[in-house]
Amino acid sequence: MTTYEFVKQFRESDPRKLALQASRYPDVDMPYALNQIQGWQTALRKLPSWAACDGVVYPPHLNMEQCSSEATARYKQQVARRWAERIPNASRTSMTDLTGGFGVDFSFTSRCFDCATYVERNASLCEVVGANLPRLGIRNAQMKCAEAEAVLEQLEPQTMIFLDPARRDEHGAKTVLIADCTPDVCQLLPSLMQKSQFVMLKLSPMLDWHKAIVDLEGTVREVHIVSADGECKELLLVLASDGTPEVQVFCVDIQSRPDSEGQYPRSEFVYSIGGEAEPQPNNSKLKIQNSTFLFEPNASVMKAGCFDEIARAYGICAISRNSHLFLSDREIDGFPGRTFAIDAVTTMNKRQLRQTLSGMKQANIAVRNFPLSVAELRKRLKLNDGGDTYIFATTTSDGDHILMLTHKTKK
Repeated sequence: MTTYEFVKQFRESDPRKLALQASRYPDVDMPYALNQIQGWQTALRKLPSWAACDGVVYPPHLNMEQCSSEATARYKQQVARRWAERIPNASRTSMTDLTGGFGVDFSFTSRCFDCATYVERNASLCEVVGANLPRLGIRNAQMKCAEAEAVLEQLEPQTMIFLDPARRDEHGAKTVLIADCTPDVCQLLPSLMQKSQFVMLKLSPMLDWHKAIVDLEGTVREVHIVSADGECKELLLVLASDGTPEVQVFCVDIQSRPDSEGQYPRSEFVYSIGGEAEPQPNNSKLKIQNSTFLFEPNASVMKAGCFDEIARAYGICAISRNSHLFLSDREIDGFPGRTFAIDAVTTMNKRQLRQTLSGMKQANIAVRNFPLSVAELRKRLKLNDGGDTYIFATTTSDGDHILMLTHKTKK
């Protein structure tokens, strides 16, 4: 049995168990085979269209875990296409990915351009990606194994330049500041803007995007805060020198698995930076008494901090300035987050708690701007985790500590 045959036959098996059977397959390059099996299993979850493509070669485990998911890569593809189509009189479009990595983002964004260049300083990754791209149907690409800075210096003008700077220092520790990443985008900024119509920059979701706008000296035109299944995954900035002062912020939450039509459904809330949002009313007691639905924004909205914009856009009221929960007397289609129907509201008064929670054995608990942790509150309420009831513990603008007992709506 060849190594290729072994991988194809056992790719759904547990690599740890296969490792114990290595002596039974003397002709198989077992370390390579196990890495390919593990890579395929990761791709099945993270890159389903790649897993469905026969012959794709997978890199070491760390590269697989760090690469973009198909859901977020397809989103970048849509952003790149929209911007490329805005370029006037573009007879032939081009892009260069200066930090190609495993090539997931490149494989999708490159399809939006007539020609594309993949740049990566790691020779082994270049070899893997060079073998994979034709298998994935990418035939407009050229490969360069080189440092990003050296390629940029010699680069002809491009429609788009893409960068995903390495976010680990020489000791392997994570970094989140732009200036601490490799390459340093701030240092390269003049060349990047001179040699491209627009730049797409992928950064850590931990980064302070307000500071990034300042650090990038007014070149940021769009900020995309991208989440998948409620977890913030990446920050995507689009840079251009078109003189537009306005910055649009896109709060996006994508479903990580494709639907029956192969699409990745998403919710999206878009707003522009500029001006102060009107403050929301502070009569918490009146709002709670008249409300039947509670709204919890998704991770991208939470990262953006656009709570006044959300309240204005959907006609909902904040429970308090720091709770980041919203109320309404009606259900709202398309809200970027979760919606709950309110069943009961109680203070922390022992008698009232006893009456409200009578007969309840379990609940899902979340705290927002509340003096107790989830563990402390669960212990005090003597409730197990789980069930259909969701309890939100929060503080009103009047300073009252309350529990809101809710259940998820179908929307």
